[in-house]
Amino acid sequence: MSKRVLGLDVSTKTIGIAIFENNGKLLELTHISPKVKPKQEDKNNELMLKSNIFKEYIKKYKNANIQRIIIEEPLLYSNNVNTVGILTKFNGLISRICYDMFGILPEYVSTYDARKFAYPELMGEGKNGKVVLFGGMPLDIDKKKVIWEKVKEREPQIDWSYTKPTSKRESTLKKENFDMSDAYTVVLGVMKRDGFWK
Repeated sequence: MSKRVLGLDVSTKTIGIAIFENNGKLLELTHISPKVKPKQEDKNNELMLKSNIFKEYIKKYKNANIQRIIIEEPLLYSNNVNTVGILTKFNGLISRICYDMFGILPEYVSTYDARKFAYPELMGEGKNGKVVLFGGMPLDIDKKKVIWEKVKEREPQIDWSYTKPTSKRESTLKKENFDMSDAYTVVLGVMKRDGFWK
């Protein structure tokens, strides 16, 4: 069995999961949305229970010959310090589960660096003349949708999830598609950065 790479985009609502062959072929792109019932008053207890749900789910990859784990770093800048704290705790719990399950120390990459190395064509001149991610694009551009479109171009075989249309609203992309795209992008970005893939 060939070596494989696991990529994760971790949030408390949805965890995007991408598994690649070492040669860059995508094997699986999916997500898990851990829901705790009944609802917990204590947020820390809720995080523990959600991490247990992830642990049970990820067991199915235990013998998949995962050799490298890449996780998107949690965003550390936010107006809400509590949100940052919760995300950091949950990321730590998920990282520990991966370490215990696979015996591999996860690697971390920022959202910015993952996107920059995965899709260098998105780099452009910004307002101040510096070359930046999404430079030259409209300020109100939906960055998550741009990244999803890049993944869709590379992996046309994927069936993406859409909401059901109603009489008042058209069908739209479900949010978990963006978590899956981010999991894909963290692996692609790091492997291209390190010179393994083109």
